[in-house]
Amino acid sequence: MTNVQQHIGSIALVVKDYGDAIEFYTQKLNFELVEDTDLGDSKRWVLISPPNSNGANSSRTNLLLAKATTPEQISAIGNQTGGRVFLFLHTNDFWRDYNLMLSKGVTFNEEPRVEPYGTVVVFEDLYGTKWDLLQLNNQ
Repeated sequence: MTNVQQHIGSIALVVKDYGDAIEFYTQKLNFELVEDTDLGDSKRWVLISPPNSNGANSSRTNLLLAKATTPEQISAIGNQTGGRVFLFLHTNDFWRDYNLMLSKGVTFNEEPRVEPYGTVVVFEDLYGTKWDLLQLNNQ
């Protein structure tokens, strides 16, 4: 049997506006703009990624910012998971990142808390998509 190697390359995140989303993620969360390619017809291929997020095999999971174009897509902005946390941003220094995000005006839904698995807080992106900022105990 062949040695199967797979990873998730990108996760689509429906957004209202490319520019506003790029600005939020790069300025408030310090994400890197990996690619921004004009595809014509007002479509772009926009990939962003947390800083220094290359994995051991040099693969990373990117967010593909996908501009909503239909009423159904527009209704999903900020609510792609029905109000649950959608994405989990792991960090090696919770308090550094929490305080930096707080200083840049990121909205937090709660106070940070220590759980058996690590330190965590729920925050929202510019459209209300819920994220966990998480430092696992083994990091």
